[in-house]
Amino acid sequence: MIKEINGVSVCYSRSGQQGGKVLLLHGWGCDSGMMNPIEEALKGEHEVFSLDFPGHGKSGRPPEPWGVPEYAECLLHLLKETGFYPCDVIAHSFGCRVATWIATEYPELFRKMIFTGAAGIRPKQSEEAKKRSEQYRKLKKAAEKIGKLPLMSSAARRMQDMLRQKYGSRDYNALDEEMRKTFVKVITLDLTDRYDKIRQSTLLIWGDADTETPLWMAKEMEKRIPDCGLVLLEGGTHFAFLEQRDRFNTIARYFLSEG
Repeated sequence: MIKEINGVSVCYSRSGQQGGKVLLLHGWGCDSGMMNPIEEALKGEHEVFSLDFPGHGKSGRPPEPWGVPEYAECLLHLLKETGFYPCDVIAHSFGCRVATWIATEYPELFRKMIFTGAAGIRPKQSEEAKKRSEQYRKLKKAAEKIGKLPLMSSAARRMQDMLRQKYGSRDYNALDEEMRKTFVKVITLDLTDRYDKIRQSTLLIWGDADTETPLWMAKEMEKRIPDCGLVLLEGGTHFAFLEQRDRFNTIARYFLSEG
């Protein structure tokens, strides 16, 4: 199904006919298909709602560079237009950023929440990372100056592409120029101070070998969120919810069915 929300076409689906409502939110660079194993495990007992975030899957692109607040506002309108609230939430990575924003702005919309590989805490840069960033900025400025010289625009573009490949993250380099602006707005927003304001009962299910959102982030969230628990999936990576899907789904079903 498609709905026009805030100037963008949003693709979503609903499955299951009974039980409580559960919203599934995928991570950056993925789509709702990544959450299919969870949907299959829950739809016999719950009504499940899943979507492709704008710029992902079958949804349209944001009409301008968006950050977390804009993504949250889009989801908020979608949930209200479809009447899918209040609901429980299962979110992965970037989806946890959006869920955190809505949970703290509109706490009445969400009940229980399950976060896995949750992004949202911006780590402090190491001295090495700071030097690398400064080096990139200097080289980028040099490439921009070269691009202003006669007959040098194509050479400057090649140089900028090389710099992005060398210094940019995998997610950043996979995007075109416009979506890179959105990506930067998303990842530069630190949500650390919001975790103390989450009132929903929250369960963190985390791969202890996650290098994208390391375990220390989960422990920081557990410490800050008032009603929170942490379950570790041994040997699991950032996608532990897929690698150990049976265990993840069993834990999720039990948590959502409790009291």
